[in-house]
Amino acid sequence: MYLPRHFEQNDPAALAALMRAHPLATLVTCADDGFTADHIPLEYDAAARTLRGHVARPNPLWQHADGSAVLAVFQGPQGYVSPSWYPSKAETHEVVPTWNYAVVHAHGRLRALDDAAWLHALLVRLTAQHEAGRAPPWQVSEAPPEYLRQRLRGIVGIEIAVERLIGKWKLSQNRSEADRRGVAAGLGDSALAALMRP
Repeated sequence: MYLPRHFEQNDPAALAALMRAHPLATLVTCADDGFTADHIPLEYDAAARTLRGHVARPNPLWQHADGSAVLAVFQGPQGYVSPSWYPSKAETHEVVPTWNYAVVHAHGRLRALDDAAWLHALLVRLTAQHEAGRAPPWQVSEAPPEYLRQRLRGIVGIEIAVERLIGKWKLSQNRSEADRRGVAAGLGDSALAALMRP
């Protein structure tokens, strides 16, 4: 990823927060026939520097998870930036459109876990996290036990030992303070605008 210094995001808490807020990762692997991209919600454990998730048993991804190198891309807030939002447009007209975004690349090593207890614990955690805002929240324990056992047999766990996290927050840091405020105002009440405001 092209990463000019002014767009670097090195704060571990900010990187973890983006991965938790936007857990659907694009998981890029390389097999004998080329690159593959799978879209998988992943749980990030910052203390263990580990990503965890699961895939359908027919997915060949887990069959090649032997410590191979992988890249998980987490896409955060993003959006088009109009040149009309820059106050400097009125002064110089030397402006062009761009795109602002926040992204985390997690590089690591992939392994598969074909363990029903591990998978059950993962599903309980993921469900609790994603159902937290619902009233009442659905729980894994609500599914009939035999049905749950069947579903667990149809998936395989994956775990990525994270070796490197790279964050890019492209938020108009290369523009003047006035232009940055203009972009944030133009983006309105969005999550992208919130990232741009101090």
